[in-house]
Amino acid sequence: MTTKTWNWQTWQDLPYLTCSILEKWPHGFFTRQFSPRSPVELTDVLLAKAADFPPKSPLVYRVKQVHGDNVLTTDPAKALPKPDSEPNENGGLPEADGLLTKAPGEAVWVASADCAPVLIASTVTGKVAAVHSGWRGTAAAIVPQAIARFQQLFPETSLDSMRIAIGPGIAGEVYQVSTEVAAKVCATIAPPEISESSAILEWALSLSEPPVLPDSEPERLRLDVRRTIAMQLFQMGIKAEQVAIAPYCTYQTPDRFFSYRREHLKQIQWSGIQSQ
Repeated sequence: MTTKTWNWQTWQDLPYLTCSILEKWPHGFFTRQFSPRSPVELTDVLLAKAADFPPKSPLVYRVKQVHGDNVLTTDPAKALPKPDSEPNENGGLPEADGLLTKAPGEAVWVASADCAPVLIASTVTGKVAAVHSGWRGTAAAIVPQAIARFQQLFPETSLDSMRIAIGPGIAGEVYQVSTEVAAKVCATIAPPEISESSAILEWALSLSEPPVLPDSEPERLRLDVRRTIAMQLFQMGIKAEQVAIAPYCTYQTPDRFFSYRREHLKQIQWSGIQSQ
């Protein structure tokens, strides 16, 4: 069974989080203490911790996140410029919520506050992906779509080779949503014979590890986005030992993470990973 532990790392006394399930790849779930550093600067932080990992100056990528289900592949023409280089002449960032590497030594990044940052790697190809999945992305099953993209681009990628770390996000116990939103998300994991929203929610609430929890207000429930993502992966055939969920809630850990639900400010932390 794959060991799954979450470990705090430091760089210049600033904390960030790593997961042993991705120990073969430079990666990190960065905290609010690293704001406003960019993905290019944070890639240098990862390489400082992995001095023997080539190349020394990888191409770095991010997207304009739109709470959708689009997963793009890397394109060198869209790589982020280095701090001392000329601006990219190819226009703005592509709109998407996931990025999958096509070549070795590429770093991909997503931003989050309460949404789930998901870092994915394949032990067969060494390729990686970074995905941003809030309730909308989860309702569109963006993380399973990213896995499908792996297999489409690299047919040798088996489900057994996937390693998925779901980083800090808002916990289900404090994430209040409408029953309509909860039903849309839970519909992605409900048995196909259950289609009515009320029946979907009744089924979800009855599970031993439910993706939704009751709420004291009418027409409201508490939604566990990260648990739902894991359940989507399990239904694909990915095993529990291949998936790790960070034991940290952005809303309840204000000393480490920004939270839009808590602060109502557009502040983010970055999560990224580099391909082999």
